Amino acid sequence: MGCVSSTLLTQDDEFPKIGGLSHHIVSLTSTTYGLLNTLDPPPADPLPPEIINAWDLMSGLGPDDESANPNLPKSPLNLNTFLEKFEKICPPKGEKRVVLYTTSLRGVRKTFEDCEAVRSAIRGLGIPVCERDISMHRGFRDELMELVKGKTADHCIPPRLFVEGRYVGGADEVISIVERGSIAALVQGLPKLGGACAFVCEGCGGAGFLPCWTCHGSCKMVKEGCGIGVRSVVLKCSDCNENGLVLCPICS
Repeated sequence: MGCVSSTLLTQDDEFPKIGGLSHHIVSLTSTTYGLLNTLDPPPADPLPPEIINAWDLMSGLGPDDESANPNLPKSPLNLNTFLEKFEKICPPKGEKRVVLYTTSLRGVRKTFEDCEAVRSAIRGLGIPVCERDISMHRGFRDELMELVKGKTADHCIPPRLFVEGRYVGGADEVISIVERGSIAALVQGLPKLGGACAFVCEGCGGAGFLPCWTCHGSCKMVKEGCGIGVRSVVLKCSDCNENGLVLCPICS
């Protein structure tokens, strides 16, 4: 057996025999290629070449595709109405700002990690965020419970995000919006951090709280007795919260 222009080497060639067998080298030339081409003859009626539009193929892969991201608006006009699908629940002083209820306690790991994830996602947009730590101020906790009254108990667990008086939800809802690429539409129209907005509060340094001026953080105040034989009385300070803190009057 052999191919066109194949050659059987003799014993005088430089290739030694291996196991008593001689090498059979096949050399493919233009003649061989011509014979191979005849194995698949062209059709009698050849079809015209197909034109492939790469833009059509990639139309469903971009983040702006409406079918892949049904909640992502397609135009700047629609971006302003993105929040209308969320329930209208407005925290105090939350009409024109982002309000995020969080906790800084690490007692429940998942809750703390969810707060960190949502905080990073929102602050990464470069907008000012009013963060209300329910572990630092009981009033914030009561405020959140009042906002989600009538809902399940899960809605009282931080993080909880409100944007311009609309209730967005917790960690699952926010992360889902981020993954769909709709997070920019969520805060459309809000001022960016820059220029006049790029500042750190001179009063609290961004913490949002200050030690109480009345009790100096002890949560106690002494009421001096009036008259002879009247003892002084230690009372609970009425000016601070349970942690001896007051809200910063500058940035709160």
